Amino acid sequence: MRATIPTQGRTKEDVLGELDQFAADDVDYAHGKTWSLVYWPGDAHYDLVSAANLRLLSANGLNPMAFKSTKRVETDVVQMTAELLHGPASTVGTMTSGGTESLLCAVIAARERARAKWPWIRRPNIVIGETVHPAVDKAAHWFGVAIKRVPVDADGRAPAAGFRRKIDRNTVLVIASAPSYPWGVVDPIPEIAALAKSKGLPCHVDACFGGFILPWLERLGVAMPLWDFRVDGVTSISADLHKYGYAPKGASVILYRDMSYLRHQFFVATHWKGGVYASPTVAGTRPGGPMAAAWASLVGMGEDGFLSRAKEAWDGAEALRKGLRAIPGLRILGLPHSTIVAYASSDPDVDLYAVADLLEAGGWSVDRQQAPPSLHCTVNAANGPVIDKYLADVRAAVDAVRADPSLATKGNAAVYGLLSAVPLTSVSERAIRDVMAGMYAPGDAKESGPPGGPMVERAARAVKRARDAWRSVAGSR
Repeated sequence: MRATIPTQGRTKEDVLGELDQFAADDVDYAHGKTWSLVYWPGDAHYDLVSAANLRLLSANGLNPMAFKSTKRVETDVVQMTAELLHGPASTVGTMTSGGTESLLCAVIAARERARAKWPWIRRPNIVIGETVHPAVDKAAHWFGVAIKRVPVDADGRAPAAGFRRKIDRNTVLVIASAPSYPWGVVDPIPEIAALAKSKGLPCHVDACFGGFILPWLERLGVAMPLWDFRVDGVTSISADLHKYGYAPKGASVILYRDMSYLRHQFFVATHWKGGVYASPTVAGTRPGGPMAAAWASLVGMGEDGFLSRAKEAWDGAEALRKGLRAIPGLRILGLPHSTIVAYASSDPDVDLYAVADLLEAGGWSVDRQQAPPSLHCTVNAANGPVIDKYLADVRAAVDAVRADPSLATKGNAAVYGLLSAVPLTSVSERAIRDVMAGMYAPGDAKESGPPGGPMVERAARAVKRARDAWRSVAGSR
């Protein structure tokens, strides 16, 4: 049955009670059961940012002249972030709704800058490390920009030599990661930025994950590659406040070294009968609540709060790395540049996707990765108390999968295994689109939700058909 607006409004208690029921089956992030998605700061900080959100709940940052409060908090957040990332006095930027919008802004600003600076470029491209977040792919797809990918080395870094080979006369931007999300590795930013500068190109550092954790780890004495505005040639940086900035979703910042880059991010329309329309970011209406909450998070947490939580997160990540290395059949991916821990199988009898299924059955939220099949953990302070339990469950799951290889052919393990094995990516994409179409199809709201049951089975069948077809064609050559 389709959901409808009730004839009579319901009471506050009734409405909030039903929301609590909706959330009853959500993963237990407050007790460390998630390794991504939520960066839980604790009840006291949550209460603070919630109250700040309510203060500007109705404010609209689309018009900072009407809502001066939104421009004030945005200016403060941009300046505090610039200071943290060693931006020069000329640093400017905007807040956005999240890392994806920040990366969209970086790409559109580079494209528009190229149109003004090099109007003869008709087919612009950007050169990126292959582990750069797929939000850049979305930006390139939407904005008509080609992507040229630089393969990463065995440690997960995109080498500057790879960028040098990919850059051509149509390149308008290069992007590197600090760190990359899959393995938590910081690209060699000084070499990449120097190359970009020598070519007259802007260099964006995607620090959506690392922007509010790497600086604190460096202050704690963790060996950290140089990556921020201290690097000559870095022209812009994106950093998410709703990750280790402990702000509610969605809040991010895009910073530019100076206004000569930011001005190309602005959109202005003067022909509309409704008047002049000007927007600094992708969004039109810009909710003031998340801006205020992000501001409150920074000033409420303070350096001492960020440092203490960064230490807890780092200690947890180190304990997790040490524990995983001690489990036969597993190997750590990448380098210890951040609080991301990714691990793969070193034993052909241990299917990591089957291990993931068993972990999920035990109540853990699991992030699966590919090339190679691996599991991803973003460690924060909330995970510290449960790391020993997680390691024990991982060890038990590895032993179970080694003892029963058939687990790799069941459940989500089969789907992820097929998706990662099929080289026909367009076929895999169609199968995933079919799953998403099922999630968003019209129908009873009570029956909609994440892919599972029949939808997963349909995806598995579609991918299996694609794999079998590919093998048939490959075998005939």
